[in-house]
Amino acid sequence: MTQEKNPELPQNPTQAQGLLIKETYKKFGQEALPLIRDVCGKQGQVLGAKILQKLPDNRLSTVAGAFAKSFDPKGSQVISIADDRFQIQGTRCPFGLENTSRELCEAVMEIDLAYFRTAVSDSVQLEITTTVAAGDHCCDTIYTLENGQD
Repeated sequence: MTQEKNPELPQNPTQAQGLLIKETYKKFGQEALPLIRDVCGKQGQVLGAKILQKLPDNRLSTVAGAFAKSFDPKGSQVISIADDRFQIQGTRCPFGLENTSRELCEAVMEIDLAYFRTAVSDSVQLEITTTVAAGDHCCDTIYTLENGQD
């Protein structure tokens, strides 16, 4: 039995999750953001705990290196990796949030923030300087860990 690809179907589980997130946001608006943020944060905690078991240490540079390997190099670029700073840019959102809203991006990015806080330290901070969800040309995210923290 041969199945033809339907271009309207998500191409992977992350895109399917993004479709659910976008439809929930479209229906409930800002009221849905705390729920999206909470559930995405729980997902990030689970993913952070799993990756930590596979790595030799929990330095930001080590965790960031593993994190960066999960991205398509055609759509993303690591700008810097160090023990106190990790910066990555991407031209496509894995969740398909392009041209939705910055606030939706921030809620979904709770996945990544919780991932790094779980795997590295609660002291990790995330700055989203630009996002394709807000119509910017790329996503630019910077994770920092203050010296002397965990």
